[in-house]
Amino acid sequence: MTDIAIVQEPVLETVSVKPWFVYLVRAANGSLYCGVSDDPHRRFQKHQSGKGARFFYSSPAVALVYIEACRDKGEALRQERLIKKLRKSAKEALAATGTSAFSASDFNVHP
Repeated sequence: MTDIAIVQEPVLETVSVKPWFVYLVRAANGSLYCGVSDDPHRRFQKHQSGKGARFFYSSPAVALVYIEACRDKGEALRQERLIKKLRKSAKEALAATGTSAFSASDFNVHP
């Protein structure tokens, strides 16, 4: 007689991780605002309505110019920090692409 061992594989639940985004918004005065959101288009609408960030109190949001997808909120916050350290010319280069074509390490970052 043979012993048969039945091994049950653990069922791995698939966790759906909602992507987060880092984005740049152009203000009416030409400046760029960097932020993170799980829905950048909805967040941009908030900025346009005068809600969401005090940055837009003095100069309204006029265009969503850059969106970069990130794995999670932590990565989006790290990328936001890097983008905020970039020189204005590097931020303008990102805005000109509209989507992520560069990493922050491609630009000169302020110390």
